[in-house]
Amino acid sequence: MVELLDMIQNILPLIIPLVLIDLVFKVYAIVDIVNEDRKVKGGNKIVWILVSVLVNYGWVIYFIFGKDE
Repeated sequence: MVELLDMIQNILPLIIPLVLIDLVFKVYAIVDIVNEDRKVKGGNKIVWILVSVLVNYGWVIYFIFGKDE
């Protein structure tokens, strides 16, 4: 049990920045999607919000495939 706690303490400083970066990009993607003048592929913003939030790194999928420029 002590070894597991030591392992968690060693890896936690690496995981926290990744989680924070993911959270920031999810929020940025949602703000971009709900922007009134933003057009998305398929025309359904709710679907892209769900993809951005529910799929792991779904915001990457949105930024690559979802923006209709």
